[in-house]
Amino acid sequence: MTWWKKSVVYQIYPRSFADSDGDGMGDLRGIINHLDHLAELGVDVLWLSPIYPSPQDDNGYDISDYQDIEPLFGDLATFDQLLAGAHARNMKVIMDLVVNHSSDEHQWFVESRSARDHPKRDWYWWRPARPGMEPGTPGAEPTNWGSVFGGPAWEFDEKTGEYYLHLFSKKQPDLNWENPEVRQAVYTMMRWWLDRGVDGFRMDVINMISKVVGPDGGLPDGRLNAGNAYADGSEGFIGGPRLHEFLQEMHREVFAGREGLLTVGEMPGVTVDEAVLHTDPERHEVDMVFQFDHVWVDRGPDPWRLVPLQLTALKAILGRWQAGLAAKGWNSLYWNNHDQPRVVSRYGDDSPAHRVASAKMLGTVLHLHRGTPYVYQGEELGMTNYPFGDIGEFRDIEALGQYRQAVELEGRTPEEVLRVLRARGRDNARTPMQWDDSPGGGFSTGTPWLPVNPNHLQINAKAQRADPDSVFHWYRRLIELRKTEPAVVDGDFTMLLPNDERLYAFTRRLGGTELLVIGNFSGVGAHAGIDGWDGAELLLDNLDSPPEGLRLAPWQAVVYRRSV
Repeated sequence: MTWWKKSVVYQIYPRSFADSDGDGMGDLRGIINHLDHLAELGVDVLWLSPIYPSPQDDNGYDISDYQDIEPLFGDLATFDQLLAGAHARNMKVIMDLVVNHSSDEHQWFVESRSARDHPKRDWYWWRPARPGMEPGTPGAEPTNWGSVFGGPAWEFDEKTGEYYLHLFSKKQPDLNWENPEVRQAVYTMMRWWLDRGVDGFRMDVINMISKVVGPDGGLPDGRLNAGNAYADGSEGFIGGPRLHEFLQEMHREVFAGREGLLTVGEMPGVTVDEAVLHTDPERHEVDMVFQFDHVWVDRGPDPWRLVPLQLTALKAILGRWQAGLAAKGWNSLYWNNHDQPRVVSRYGDDSPAHRVASAKMLGTVLHLHRGTPYVYQGEELGMTNYPFGDIGEFRDIEALGQYRQAVELEGRTPEEVLRVLRARGRDNARTPMQWDDSPGGGFSTGTPWLPVNPNHLQINAKAQRADPDSVFHWYRRLIELRKTEPAVVDGDFTMLLPNDERLYAFTRRLGGTELLVIGNFSGVGAHAGIDGWDGAELLLDNLDSPPEGLRLAPWQAVVYRRSV
């Protein structure tokens, strides 16, 4: 069996994990100091969000040097200690690979923008103004694409009189993967990290590296939706025509002949059929992909309107992915990461009465699917969204840019936009890890870069490690079950009760063993009405109160096992 199918990955957002020197910013030494927490949890792989040198315009996803460590976090010697400490505890370490774009302060881009005839000019997407338009004026951008972070996706450079593409911040220019020199420079860097001992990569928006290029070298305009200032250009850069070619070349150049590695492709907008191709082992692309369908299920056509979770829609999405990758390929399983709000506040109930139960239920449903589960820092504690007041409390460049565009260009009211940012903003995931009930939450002795959630007095790792009924110890049990019950990893998946708006139920079957998993996604009791499980072994029950006749209490989760 491929090792990562039985594994659980833990994502660390370094600036928010643990601060060892009191400057308010998490660092590598802080991670080293808490490796035992991660080992006790039982995870197998640590995924580090970017720790490279960076101006920190997008919290490190704007990289100015791919082969060093950001001084805020430490240095290469400290990284080597972290790597050794993780390996000594039988945990692998994967790096965040951000190569759709670099920082505008990377030497490659500095040279690229220095002159139109510079050899590195074609390392990025430079294009002239739209024909017949004055360069630098509104509407003269080469395409009508909008940036993910608000505003146009093109920035005018007065020195050379052309525009460069940035699908994200203007300080994150897109690399031109059509240029083989760019690809070889990236592969050289990747081999350098693997030679140092890292165990693979999570690849940031990797399905954006291939753009749709016309015969004249131009890029196509996108679809302009009513009420939006800029167009959706995703058809021009999501899953482009050479994506499979590039990923297969990367595998040949970087990963072939190396054992024990993990490659994960983050792919917004990827379809099930595309994911099958990307993760089919015989095609040599990536081991698994991150898809976004299930974390977009509560978003309607208007991004500034909150849509409540419809459980049947969530089940349809996750069930489709389970079925689609059953024969070939592999699923990644996640509720949380640095780009998503806290799931207990989103799909659960973060009130004092139900937070613990709903956090355990959500973890149970996710971890019992077929695929590799990902735990985002604090998820194992049931951490919640932060009680943001006004826009001045946000730090995320995406939230600030989208707020500005929505209010200033699209006529939204500030409260309309804030309501969504409070519920869905990325800063919810980025508040510091809650280690104990001290003033800094055990994260820092200084002033944290982002405030610690006030509920750290009740929700923290120290208290939960001492409480055998805590969310932390429940996650330990889920991870242990994956390692001891083969049906969790390799069993067939069958969705049950697809039309039930309260209960999420499915079976996993392998050989003579069958598991029944049921989670109540509501604050009221609900009856499953599933026959044939009388006398089955109750493996897990998050409320420690076995349901009679499969009638589940609010936010209850159960796992049964029987021989068939």
